[in-house]
Amino acid sequence: MDLLNTLVEKGLRRELPTREEALAVLATSDDDLLEVVAAAGKVRRQWFGRRVKLNYLVNLKSGLCPEDCSYCSQRLGSKAEILKYTWLKPDEASKAAAAGVAGGAKRVCLVASGRGPTDRDVDRVSQTIEAIKEQNEDVEICACLGLLSDGQAERLRAAGADAYNHNLNTSEGTYGDITTTHTFTDRVDTVRRAQTAGLSACSGLIAGMGESDADLVDVVFSLRELDPDSVPVNFLIPFEGTPLAKEWNLTPQRCLRILAMTRFVCPDVEVRLAGGREVHLRSMQPLALHLVNSIFLGDYLTSEGQEGRADLEMIADAGFEVEGADTTTLPEHRREGCGPCGGGGSRQSAPAEPVTNTEAPRTDLVAVRRRGAGTDLAPNA
Repeated sequence: MDLLNTLVEKGLRRELPTREEALAVLATSDDDLLEVVAAAGKVRRQWFGRRVKLNYLVNLKSGLCPEDCSYCSQRLGSKAEILKYTWLKPDEASKAAAAGVAGGAKRVCLVASGRGPTDRDVDRVSQTIEAIKEQNEDVEICACLGLLSDGQAERLRAAGADAYNHNLNTSEGTYGDITTTHTFTDRVDTVRRAQTAGLSACSGLIAGMGESDADLVDVVFSLRELDPDSVPVNFLIPFEGTPLAKEWNLTPQRCLRILAMTRFVCPDVEVRLAGGREVHLRSMQPLALHLVNSIFLGDYLTSEGQEGRADLEMIADAGFEVEGADTTTLPEHRREGCGPCGGGGSRQSAPAEPVTNTEAPRTDLVAVRRRGAGTDLAPNA
């Protein structure tokens, strides 16, 4: 297929595809799916070999968020029956993180619900970072605390944080349909604050919220321009009790096409398979490893994930290997500060309708987290 040959060549050169090429990936048929995966897999292996980086989430503060993000079970007005608790103490968070590290996680992601941290919250998280690093000196720490104010990114960096996550989630054009309490620009500003402070930026998207192909391409192109080091691709988990509970728009095949498009647009970036993979990819998760080079181990913020042991078996069975703490994730040119290379594509839009899954939704696959941080039960790692 000429399209795929072109995209592979561009990916190996770190050259930006055109919008039309990115849209064409999403429009490929199921009959062509394995060819799409194989092509994007060549780009993935060029920059990351067969390594898979493991990341582990610790939810420092769960629920009761004042923001109205429609996709989130922790949002203002959510009726989802999730765990709700206030800040974990540093030793509790360190214990939770240790379970992930013991399971093979190279990065621990510290997440707290809310619009953004107060200065006191930054102090709390700084103490938690120090506690985790004291027990696991080599582990990477990524903080995800919402919108940052002046000086907060610098304080997190000084405390030992390595990265900061703040996802763009969806296209700028449709952002107001998903969230009204903050803007797309607010999110971009926080990612840039993290980058300016010397933190590795992590920013991604959520697919499956009823968006069009053009929306997906818009947000991935925005991420390419923002140039984070890692791009998590989440697939909506439609929690009962949230406004998007009925949005079951994804098939495993569409998820793979979205991951392939993201890899072609962001060829040398850590593309992470994040929330919702078990719900929407299901038995086709191993194919996704040919497109991504990073996954979350175990459970998510408010939902349960695949057993940690099953994750490790899946990686080994698919012919991949877990990335060790002594291996640097990013290619050398990104570590030296060189951003994306190559020219930009046309910005002409191509309208597309949202793809709807006509099969019965697998609501049985959405399981609220009841173990790990904030509970007396052992975590899944």
